[in-house]
Amino acid sequence: ITPRTAGILAEGDARIFSLGQARDDGDVWTVLWHTIPEDRRLDRARMTRRLRFLGFGAIQDGAWIAPRDHEKELAGLLAELRLLDYASVFVGRPSAALDPHRLVARAWDLDGLAARYGEFVAQFGEFDDPAARLRLSDRQALQVHNQLVHTFRQFPSLDPELPTDLVPPPPSRARAIALFHDLYAALAPSAQQYFEQVTTP
Repeated sequence: ITPRTAGILAEGDARIFSLGQARDDGDVWTVLWHTIPEDRRLDRARMTRRLRFLGFGAIQDGAWIAPRDHEKELAGLLAELRLLDYASVFVGRPSAALDPHRLVARAWDLDGLAARYGEFVAQFGEFDDPAARLRLSDRQALQVHNQLVHTFRQFPSLDPELPTDLVPPPPSRARAIALFHDLYAALAPSAQQYFEQVTTP
């Protein structure tokens, strides 16, 4: 694993396992504008994926916003992708004269996000019962564990964790996050046992 890949994996783990614990930066927001040339479209696509994973939403072509101060993360991302010459970053407070809800609705699909959290709880809620987990074989535990992580890891790219005084959190978010952490730990021993069984010569 290259240092760059290790850094991306560490960043991903931190974002996934800290979802729901967003720091309170008051009314501070970060705005990024970019004009990346067409011959750098691969780097633009990489940046788009990373921006979404950091909680950014696009309000128009080349303009992204996110709650809280992300200056440090963006500086590292733009330097890594060699895009410093094509982007500008501002950190500040939204104008009180503008309706923030309209801006938020343009940048994120909050209704879709709420539905996804509800689906996650419906899909994995049965395994919150210890008796249900005991009925799983080690192989099944690995399957459910992998499905759990694969499904949950999509939420950081969908959920900007907006300030609660601006927008109420999705109804099922707290339940989904608690369920993920509980099942991630509870299923790990059986999943690991099966993994070692089939990968050990």
